[in-house]
Amino acid sequence: MAHDTEISASIVQKAKTAKDAALKLATATTDEKDKALLRIADSIDKNRERILTANEKDVEVASGLTKEGKLPKSLLERLKLDKSKIDEIIKSVRDVAKLEDPVGKTLSAIELDKDLELFQVSCPIGVIGAIFESRPDVLVQISSLCLKTGNAVMLKGGSEARNSNAVLFDVVTEASVSAGMPAGWVQLLETREDVNEMLKLNEYIDLLVPRGSEQFVRYIQNNTSIMVLGHSEGVCHVYVDRDADLSMAEDICYDAKVQYPAVCNAAETLLVDSEIASEFLPRMVARYQKAGVEVRGCPKTLAFLDKFNTVEQIKHASEADWHTEYNDLIISIKVVDGVDEAIEHINHYGSGHTDAIVTENKRTALKFMQFVDSSSVMHNASTRFSDGFRYGKGAEVGISTYKVHARGPVGLEGLVIYKYLLFGRGHAVAPYIGTNAKEFTHKPLPKDFSFFPTSLLSSLIL
Repeated sequence: MAHDTEISASIVQKAKTAKDAALKLATATTDEKDKALLRIADSIDKNRERILTANEKDVEVASGLTKEGKLPKSLLERLKLDKSKIDEIIKSVRDVAKLEDPVGKTLSAIELDKDLELFQVSCPIGVIGAIFESRPDVLVQISSLCLKTGNAVMLKGGSEARNSNAVLFDVVTEASVSAGMPAGWVQLLETREDVNEMLKLNEYIDLLVPRGSEQFVRYIQNNTSIMVLGHSEGVCHVYVDRDADLSMAEDICYDAKVQYPAVCNAAETLLVDSEIASEFLPRMVARYQKAGVEVRGCPKTLAFLDKFNTVEQIKHASEADWHTEYNDLIISIKVVDGVDEAIEHINHYGSGHTDAIVTENKRTALKFMQFVDSSSVMHNASTRFSDGFRYGKGAEVGISTYKVHARGPVGLEGLVIYKYLLFGRGHAVAPYIGTNAKEFTHKPLPKDFSFFPTSLLSSLIL
């Protein structure tokens, strides 16, 4: 009992420190934040061997757990770092530094009356609680985005990446604080108990961003009163239409499944128009099987493939398969009668993450893109493009399938909100009420704060 109390007190203190740091970080200038980001990138570059050594320890332990069935293969793949991944991490931090600062932007401006002016101005959210599994590069992505947007962040990575996360946290902290960022703006939580305590801290934490399995995200949603931004799973589809270029379709379907199957934007279900199924399915399935992909098919799929003596290698797809995020070299295939049935299937079984159509028919493509209710919809492109870095956001905090202020890959724009700033000269409400009420002018104003002292503006957007 005493141990639990100590854990709770420790987490609360970290949250308080983060809250205090957030107030200071919100006033940092763009140049100050960018300087800190570039120093973080340089420090990661200088500490490559230290980071990789720590990651090797995590992978060794995780590999042992895999043999015992405790850590899925998909999580093991996400855990591994190598030279190219370090390069990607460094580039993503530098790309964030290049992006326009979203804080302090005037979103709207209106004159309510003479000398009574209202501005809607973007500002940081405050303290972000980020909970993620396996991927240590996520720690750097989230930290860099929070720093650029003036938010403090409390990070909780999976225990399987403990050594990697600890080193990356030290590198990010030392580099950013040495560049002038407030101490305590980034915090690292270490135990599973920390997560449960974190979920109670609505007084200090303004937004939770969980990244992990469906069960993990749902647990977070069901056990906190703090706003949660994320997605519960990635059941992504590729639909090959009757008017598709089949060579293009083959390449897209292969990339969407095989290029990196352990991520949430990999395709889990392939939908094929019945008009081209007899021509397309045999070649696509053969290519999948050559890559080691386990294929599960609907009755129509099995019937089409039966003619080509490959059906005995294919499993029957169950109802559960259409709901499943495999995160592995497994794909379910269904033959559909046109784009309408494809859209109906996706909206029923999909998770609202990312779905793609391959077709040369522009009208069909537009129909698909209009009616598929997902955060990202692709035409003649792999679902794997659904990513903050590839979308030009520098990095991503996560992918949101919720219909809130941020949807799809969440970059800088998802980590700012806004406040209203009203400037008057002794104005009171009373003259605007009653039978002889004074009328508001409600005249649009230029979105320009140049007339106002920048130092005072910074203090106002906290």
